[in-house]
Amino acid sequence: MKRIILILLTAFTLSGVNAQAKTEKATFGMGCFWCTEAIFQRLKGVVAVKSGFEGGTVANPSYDDVCTGRTGHAEVIQITYDPAIISYDDLLEVFWKSHDPTTLNRQGADSGTQYRSVVFYHTPQQKATAEKYKAELNKTNAYGKPVVTAIEAAKPFYVAEGYHQNYFNKNANSSYCRLVILPKLEKLEKVFKNKLKN
Repeated sequence: MKRIILILLTAFTLSGVNAQAKTEKATFGMGCFWCTEAIFQRLKGVVAVKSGFEGGTVANPSYDDVCTGRTGHAEVIQITYDPAIISYDDLLEVFWKSHDPTTLNRQGADSGTQYRSVVFYHTPQQKATAEKYKAELNKTNAYGKPVVTAIEAAKPFYVAEGYHQNYFNKNANSSYCRLVILPKLEKLEKVFKNKLKN
């Protein structure tokens, strides 16, 4: 009897390990990563968001390096998410509806290649999904002009300096956060209320 109980307990434990949440990564560039981070942090199923740089030619760039526009990097966020709670399609919907994907190398007052609209895909499925979504946006003329978002294979991701991480939550009362980021979050609450964390 003890042996049977032990076998059952072992099977239960192993099934519990297998049932643990499997996370995936998504990487988006849509202008200033302070804004982008604050948006995706609020979505159900998003486990973590890191601000950083991707798509350039210099290893371990600093924020100052990237700001010159000479390293080729984009300001991006790397999202760790649970696909059982939020799908990659849902993340793409938030991505495309939370910035202007029709302006090349510009978001609002921010100008330069580091602010380009870009999806860095981690799997062939992510690539196919992003390309299909972009094609549909252009087919329906959703923005009144072409979507110029680049869709590229993931490249080395470099985490930005510590003061860039969790920026809005740490600096919510700053003028930039109140004037630039807060309106984006208010829009997020209206458009994606059912996808937000409590």
